[in-house]
Amino acid sequence: MKKRYTKLISLVVTLVFLLTVCAGCGGGGDANANEVKIGNILPLSGSAAPLGKIGQQARDMAVEEINEAGGIKSLDGAKIKMVYADSKGDPATGVAEAERLITQENVSLITGCYQSGVAMPSTEVAERYQVPYFVPVPSEDVITERDFKYVFRLAEKTSWRNRDQTAFITEMSEKMGTPVETIALIYENTAWGQGAVRAWEKYLPEAGYKIVLKEPYPTNSSDLTPVVLKAKKLNPDVIMMVSYVSDAALLTKTFAEHKVKPLAFIGTSGGFADPTYFDLAGKNCENFFDISTWEPDVNRPFSKEVNKRFTEKYGYSMNAEAVKAYVGMYVVADALERAGSTEPEKIREAFAATNINDGVTQMYAAETKFDETGQMVNAPLVICQFREVNGKMERVTVWPEKEARPGMEVVWPFPGWD
Repeated sequence: MKKRYTKLISLVVTLVFLLTVCAGCGGGGDANANEVKIGNILPLSGSAAPLGKIGQQARDMAVEEINEAGGIKSLDGAKIKMVYADSKGDPATGVAEAERLITQENVSLITGCYQSGVAMPSTEVAERYQVPYFVPVPSEDVITERDFKYVFRLAEKTSWRNRDQTAFITEMSEKMGTPVETIALIYENTAWGQGAVRAWEKYLPEAGYKIVLKEPYPTNSSDLTPVVLKAKKLNPDVIMMVSYVSDAALLTKTFAEHKVKPLAFIGTSGGFADPTYFDLAGKNCENFFDISTWEPDVNRPFSKEVNKRFTEKYGYSMNAEAVKAYVGMYVVADALERAGSTEPEKIREAFAATNINDGVTQMYAAETKFDETGQMVNAPLVICQFREVNGKMERVTVWPEKEARPGMEVVWPFPGWD
């Protein structure tokens, strides 16, 4: 009898242990927690580290403000605790870190990454574990087109950028009396670049433009001269690019070296928005265009004061990626407040019901809400031009007209290198 009783106690203890372990495997916590752990997957080393760094700084500034304002009040003032993981810009590492954050760090949700190529597989991990994954920056369309229930994205889709780039070309060609017929596409050959090409293949022909070059290249290339010479030989009216920062700078300098002169060079954010791009490309990038969701000169509520605080804190201005990361933490805090819990399922339900139309998130968009796929609706877009202002290169908003910097006329066509 004593042996049976001992076996029964042993079995109960084992079952309790297993249930505790299993509960920890899916992430999350309880409504009485004094902190909410959020996992963050960013490229903190490797070629994209500068953007990983600015994304981390923007998140940290927002979380400091949220915690100082009382934390998550529906959780008795629980503070947000950020747990960072370095993807190194590598998809496999991103997957491993997502797994670790969920099963070992027991985070309630994840944000990340920077590269779409890392976001794609790491969001699959979160979906499998049924843990919310909030995507502030990566733009590859497919991220929110897989019928996932736990993935929510603040960023615009890449195809929306390509759609608005096309509209900008049409408006400029008509306004400036410079007909555009041919387009060259140069892009890094990962999920992000490939997604952009698919969208360009839709929007450009619909607008009456002929694509005369589709030239992929490996990320972090050491020599892009063959790509540039192909473009120069075809002499397209417009050259459109998708690049991370080292390639964006190398392309720019190689175009300058070979004096390629289309009507316009147009980037697709990414490397062209990297804080180190101007340092790497120098004045060679003057009069290039880029597409973005936010610039320091846009006329939106809270933009100037938030950017001022960021600049005073870190020594340089925010970019669009930093703004999305910063605003994203306020969107996360709003969801946590309404969830009143650290349980992943309740947080997912709160994200799905998000509808914010006031407060600091307006520096990004007047309204923040997600459709049934988890995609932010009506993410705003602007075109900026790289211009020398007071001896320093700046991103000057030039389109649409209502968002343009007063007194700065767009330079079109590209004036050349001399």
